[in-house]
Amino acid sequence: MKHRIVVLGAGYAGAFTAGNLARRLSPEDTEITMVNAEPVFVERLRLHQVAAGQEIEAPKLTDVFAGTGVRLRLARVTAVAPDRQVVTVADADGRGELGYDTLVYALGSHVADQGVPGVAEHAFDVAGRASALRLGEHLDSLDKRGEGGNVVVVGDGLTGIETATELAESRPGLSVALVARGELGARLSAGARDHLRRACGRLGITVVEHTSVEAVEVTRVLCADGTVLPSDATVWTAGFAVHPIAAASGLEVTETGRIVVDRTMRSVSHPSVYAAGDSAYAVGDNGRPLPMSCASAGSTGRQAAEAIVGRLTGRKVATVKQVYLGNHISLGRRDGILQMVDAEARAKPKYMGGRKAARIKAGILKIALWGVSHPTFGVPKRQLPLTAAPNAPVEGRVAA
Repeated sequence: MKHRIVVLGAGYAGAFTAGNLARRLSPEDTEITMVNAEPVFVERLRLHQVAAGQEIEAPKLTDVFAGTGVRLRLARVTAVAPDRQVVTVADADGRGELGYDTLVYALGSHVADQGVPGVAEHAFDVAGRASALRLGEHLDSLDKRGEGGNVVVVGDGLTGIETATELAESRPGLSVALVARGELGARLSAGARDHLRRACGRLGITVVEHTSVEAVEVTRVLCADGTVLPSDATVWTAGFAVHPIAAASGLEVTETGRIVVDRTMRSVSHPSVYAAGDSAYAVGDNGRPLPMSCASAGSTGRQAAEAIVGRLTGRKVATVKQVYLGNHISLGRRDGILQMVDAEARAKPKYMGGRKAARIKAGILKIALWGVSHPTFGVPKRQLPLTAAPNAPVEGRVAA
């Protein structure tokens, strides 16, 4: 029997990890299965553009993993049983189980309603491709009415800022408002905050600061300070949460449900499980938890792959730097902000703004997409044999 590696989730973290492992481990000793609910790779960082009505590439996973040896299982993960080393999945044919010897948990995150009444029933989001397309279709219907419409974006994190500016630029017939709990762009440097404010003014975005939303209704948003915002489409971007599957499985997780891992992205409670991306509670080299981001997905995925290869082949586990360098924010297609941070994750005084920043952000996205679409590129093709029987306990393969 071969050592069975199952990767859950074909996002930035999962897709790269699966391709990396396929490139480096001998197919005679290992079998790698990728489980994903959708047949395409979702470029999550550009879903606000999908909602704005732009055509965004969605590579087929069959093309992404063609020739790698990775088996693709299109199914939804419903449960994980780490004590039995089994994953339960559901697809068009019903439910089934997948056994594993090593599991990579990279199911990512989804929008969090924060317990605010009406969000689940009435709000849109851009956390998934289906939900972004649904928002786009709704906005199309508003455009067809020829009377404009009011869009309220709740949350001034990176997703909220990018969504509000993209919609305002791409759909000028709509009136866009952005609700910020504190000062707009509070985590940016003073210069970057001014740049962001000017961009919102140029695009005609109404900024509502220092307030929170108490309820979302069909045609309006109720704020804690008494402000009532008319809304034909409320877009909720006030935070993300992970699926409760990990917490229900018995894995050690944080209060928010993220899997607690060691420096190698290995579960601290179940050594046959690794986590990467938004699902992992990983501490960076600065001693702070890594934020949910594409950058974190890349570095944690690389570390998980290095650890699995090292332990299965008896080699020393290489250390991948876990650092967060900064934020790359698009403000529509022709403007942007590049804000670097220091070792304590505080914004540095200098920033880059304008068209150059927008071009750099677009380039970063293209590189990220290309890297996922070619998951084995640049990975040494060694296809190393295992140093023990394929189904021997993983703990026994830790290099001294």
